[in-house]
Order: sequence, then C-alpha cells, then structure tokens
Amino acid sequence: MRVLVTGADGFVGRWLVRRLLADGREVYGAVRPGQSPAPAPTADLTPEERDAVRWLPLELADAESVRTCVDLPYDAVAHLAAVSSGSDATRDPGYAWNVNAAGTARIVHVLGQAKQTGRADPVVLVISTGEVYGVCGEARPRRETDPIAPSSPYAASKAGEELAALEAWRRTGLRVVVARAFAHTGPGQDTRFVVPAFAERLRVAKRVNAPVVKVGNLEPVREFLHVRDVVDAYVRLLETGQAGETYNVATGEGISLEDLLYRLADLTGVHPIAEADPDLVRGGDIPHLVGDATKLRAATGWAPRYTLDDTLRDVLDAQAD
Repeated sequence: MRVLVTGADGFVGRWLVRRLLADGREVYGAVRPGQSPAPAPTADLTPEERDAVRWLPLELADAESVRTCVDLPYDAVAHLAAVSSGSDATRDPGYAWNVNAAGTARIVHVLGQAKQTGRADPVVLVISTGEVYGVCGEARPRRETDPIAPSSPYAASKAGEELAALEAWRRTGLRVVVARAFAHTGPGQDTRFVVPAFAERLRVAKRVNAPVVKVGNLEPVREFLHVRDVVDAYVRLLETGQAGETYNVATGEGISLEDLLYRLADLTGVHPIAEADPDLVRGGDIPHLVGDATKLRAATGWAPRYTLDDTLRDVLDAQAD
C-alpha cells in the first residue's frame, strides 16, 4: 500500500509516518521545498525511518508543485499539511485560507482527475479540526450532525478545506474521508500549543524556584488526546472510513485549562501561582470544545489507549530528554 502523507515533517505527520512504516506501508512524505524531514531531535523518526521514506517537495500555494507531488498512483493520501496554529492564522487569514482551503482544493482537483481518468483511486483522508463547530450554547460533546460555525480564521479556513474536499467527492467520486480532530498533544509538539507550553513554564519554574507562572485564559474546557491515539484513528479511517463521511476524533472527556495546569504541576512536583498575562490571552476562545466519537468507534473499532496522565507524562518526559 503506497501512502502519501502531506505535512510529513509536522508534529502529527512524523508520528503518522512512523506508524505507517511499522505497518509495512510504502510511505511518501511531502514537505515544503527546502524543509528537512527531521527538523529537531524530537522528530520521532530514526535515521532508518527517514531513509525508508521517499521525500517529495510540496508547496500547497503552487498548482504545479501540487500536481508534480500528488499525481502519482497512490493507494491512500493522508492530507495533514496546513497552517495549524490558530495564532499564525489570525496574523494572516488570507495565507491560512490559501494553504488550508485553496491548497486542499488543488490537491483534490489533481486526485479527482486521476480518479476520473482511471490513473489512480486513492482514499483521501482530509484532516480537519473540531474547532469548525465554533461556540455552542450547551456544554456538551459535539457530534458530526451539529452545524459548523467557525469562530476564528483558522477554523474558517479548515471548514473551507472540508467543503473543497467533499465537493470533489461529489463531483468526481474521489474517496474523500474527513477527520475532525479535537485537541491532541504528545512528544515533539512545539510550545505554541498549550500542553507543551504549560509543561515548559512549569519546568522552568521548578528549576529556578519561581513563585508564579504566566498563563492566558484558563477557563476554556478542552480534551487532550495522545498523538498516538490520533494517528491510530487516522490509520483506521484510511482502511475502513466511508467516502463522503466526516468523523470526530475525540475522547468526550473535557478538562478546564486551569485543571490541566494543576494536573501538570502535580506531575512536575511544583505548585507556583498562576498569573494572568494579557499577551497570552487568545481572543475568541471557544468556552467548551469536546467531541463525541461514537461514529468513529462504530465504523473502525477505535478507542483511545492513553489516559490524560499518560499523555502529560510523555510530554514532560520528552522535554526532559
């Protein structure tokens, strides 16, 4: 089975590449031109794993680059490449749309043509986000049947990605499957994201005996999957997901960011005071964002294997290495 992974040098992409190689798949890894497939020691790929991947350049804003990379007889495509940081998307919404929505449109256009001409018939897993649901009046897990109402440039661009992919499915028969991933973390995630950011600040506080740590808004409720569980869901969807369907990848178990901070503090062995820093506050935070994965479980048999404490320990251990 030949699998193309776009964004293969990203946080989740590296974990997915490793899993696919372990499963005996032939892996093609698409990265931005000039990017190394292993940008940091926490890249989670050994030299042997990197050598087993056929690395290809991909610039999502360039139609010819997309065609050169994508127009090969793949059996499956896992499309992870994206502007994945909400802060980055807010700084330049137009760029986020060009990469996330228009970039996906370019990919499915090429793959749809291959489908129609009989050159290839891949399963295309498009990775979206639970953030497309936006703000809900009820504090309950979101279901795939709920309306989407994105409330940030990042979420809006990912909703555009979904629309582009599913339009190609309806028009060309391309076997598109959409995964809406809720918050996830693990070793190798950078400190733009909340769990590794909290972990780093707590580790520094412990080392220098600081009485406070700077934080943003601690009221939002989120869930935090282990990246390995997320990757397991993606692999299962590549194998058994139904074309034209959307699946939440979620635990259904929420925790406030305040409780998350204290959970990490307990694991770190330090208990500084949380001090609000206006520079760390994100505008437009969704108060409660937790997903219902009943549909995913029924379709694939997936279930998370890692507890929240397992996940947090893995992040802390990776930063200590």
